[in-house]
Amino acid sequence: MHSPDNTDSCVPLRRPHRRASAFARLAGANLAAQSAEQLSLAAVPLVAVLLLDAGPGTIGLLATVQTLPFLLLSMPLGVLADRVSKRRLMVAAEALRALALLGLLLAVLSGGLSVTWLGVLGFIGAIGTVGFSVAAPALLPALVARDALAHCNGRLELARSAAFAAGPAVAGALVAWGGATSAFVLATVLSATAVALLLRIAEPAPDPAAQVHARHPLTEVREGAALIWQHPMLRPVLLTAVVWNIAWFVLQAAYVTYAVHGLGLDARGVGLTLAAYGAGMVVGALLASRITTALPFGRAVQLGPAVSVLAAGLMAATLAVPSGALAALAFFLFGAGPIVWTITSTTLRQSVTPHGKLGCVSALFLTVNAGARPVGAALGALVGARWGAPACFWLALAGFALQAVVVFASPLRGLARLPATPDLQPGTPL
Repeated sequence: MHSPDNTDSCVPLRRPHRRASAFARLAGANLAAQSAEQLSLAAVPLVAVLLLDAGPGTIGLLATVQTLPFLLLSMPLGVLADRVSKRRLMVAAEALRALALLGLLLAVLSGGLSVTWLGVLGFIGAIGTVGFSVAAPALLPALVARDALAHCNGRLELARSAAFAAGPAVAGALVAWGGATSAFVLATVLSATAVALLLRIAEPAPDPAAQVHARHPLTEVREGAALIWQHPMLRPVLLTAVVWNIAWFVLQAAYVTYAVHGLGLDARGVGLTLAAYGAGMVVGALLASRITTALPFGRAVQLGPAVSVLAAGLMAATLAVPSGALAALAFFLFGAGPIVWTITSTTLRQSVTPHGKLGCVSALFLTVNAGARPVGAALGALVGARWGAPACFWLALAGFALQAVVVFASPLRGLARLPATPDLQPGTPL
């Protein structure tokens, strides 16, 4: 296990200039990859609704298909991340996403775009997203000191927030101005840029004492699951995230169609309301450091779930007062509060998890959270097709209220500061 240095900035552990450059490239690759993902995620439902006349059921089905790789492949890729070069895994994953985006572009140019192709290529691109997502948090502790984790996680989340802010607005503008072609061209270029930056990262050699010995993958999964479930803070964090994701995808399954037909927004208007989510993430990421300084760490973790309830209430209020501005405010709050949750909960997980299990534990979180996403998307598709968007919004509000209850009833309420990292070697009984 590495020893922290005496700084609170994103300073690497050894060979400062080389490691600082490695983190800068990781941050740049993260920005490009997140931008490509958000641009394509915003463009696909817009294209489906405006060009293929898709309804809530179809949009929900597309969302379900695009989230299945998180459920099916997070664990295998997480175990792999603890055994191989994390940088190489991220390169391969992002290259796969770039190829999927290129496939979408070719489908548009050839005139063969269909809901089926949107689903198939979205599924393939999501495989790349999974690989990137499980490897990045496992790589970061090797590049920076423990005391810098919260700050560096904040910087990475700020980049993701910028992608959320710009992606939907840019996608809406590009689809309205130049059609689907221009949106998918930009997404492909951004994904290829991320690959180029990742290739230039000098990944530190792993500590032999912390390396995972060749054991059956199911043993590692079982130990990681036991660690999470037995930990008094990781368990409620996981349960809160599961409920949040179900509620979020129920809402997402209904929103685009509702915004077009219920709020009377065009592609640019839909993009702007979705961009408010990213703007909220930027604001939340910028304020996260001050929030974690001003509040006990556990209270800072609880902030996101509380704000989510308020945001869901505002979205439900648009049913009585149809307003794009009110929907944008709801998305802004959905971004501002939960981004603080993401930064603090990720830092907590990295701090209490032994380094040799970071990939597996991160993958378990991603698998369970991702398993909640197709459940939420499918539930949103079913409820939306049967009872319409209003039912989806009320169901989502109930879900957000439940996740707030889970986290506020947990031991996190008494956590004053970040716990120390345990010195647990692979194979040590939990």
